[in-house]
Amino acid sequence: MKVVVLADTHAPRRWKGASPRVAQCLGEADLILHAGDVCIRDVLDELSSYAPVLAVRGNNDGPDIAAWGAPDRLVTEIDGLTVGMVHDSGAATGRLPRMRRLFPDCDLVVFGHSHIPMNLSGDGLRIFNPGSPTDRRRQPRGTVGVLEVSGGRLVDAGIVPVT
Repeated sequence: MKVVVLADTHAPRRWKGASPRVAQCLGEADLILHAGDVCIRDVLDELSSYAPVLAVRGNNDGPDIAAWGAPDRLVTEIDGLTVGMVHDSGAATGRLPRMRRLFPDCDLVVFGHSHIPMNLSGDGLRIFNPGSPTDRRRQPRGTVGVLEVSGGRLVDAGIVPVT
C-alpha cells in the first residue's frame, strides 16, 4: 500500500492546490495522511479526490478542520502497521522517547509542525515528518513523504522533493 504524507500546507496563503509534482505523488496514493496545519477544509476535500484521507489538527487549524473529522491525535492501522499521528511532537531533544510514551503501541508516528523533514528510527519506533510541500522554511526544497506498507511492515519510507 502506498501512503502519501503531507503536513503544513497552510492554505490558502501557501497551498493554492496540488502542484504538478505533488499531484503526481497523490495520484499514486492508496491513502493520504495529513499531519496538520491544513488551515482550510478545501485542502482535505481536494486530497480526498485522489485517495482516502486521514488528518490531525495542527495549531493553525480551526473548527472546520475538526468538523471534517480531524482529531488532535490519531492511532490507526494501515495494512497491519499501527500508526500514530500528531501535529506537534515537541522539542527535538527527547523526541523519540516522548513519541514512544505518547504512542506506546505504534510502529510509526507521523508528525509535522517544524516543516523540517525527518525519518528516524529507534527503540522499535520510526518517527516521520514529511516536511512541507509549500513552506520550506530553512529547507532547500518543499517535500512530501511516501511510505510503502505491506503485511504489517513499513517496507520503505522516503522524503520526496516537490519544489
